[in-house]
Amino acid sequence: QVELVESGGGTVQTGGSLRLSCAASGYTYSSYCRGWFRQAPGKEREGIAVIYTGVGNTYYADSVKGRFTISEDNANNMLYLQMSSLKPEDTAMYYCAAARSYTYCTNGYWSRPVQYTYWGQGTQVTVSS
Repeated sequence: QVELVESGGGTVQTGGSLRLSCAASGYTYSSYCRGWFRQAPGKEREGIAVIYTGVGNTYYADSVKGRFTISEDNANNMLYLQMSSLKPEDTAMYYCAAARSYTYCTNGYWSRPVQYTYWGQGTQVTVSS
């Protein structure tokens, strides 16, 4: 059974930084993609970053490009999101997710939640002004 567990959320002031972590277990696929999503109250879930596991290709939403960095530690089944220059509009619940193969993340589909099979429970990030 696949399990994803996020941690590292919290409250930070505008301009601050946070590092989110996602611990994965039970994953048996060899070539897949993992992403970070966020959802603010009253808004749709938004894909913000994806990484192709083992290959290292990354893609970002325009809203976070240049400020957020996705990375992974495959030896320890960890996924990270380094967030810097945080803004109040970054306030949301942040989720990590995993798809079953690269094909679910190609052709620009990586930011669509429906492409991902496995989800964590989320970690709250609040940026105060």
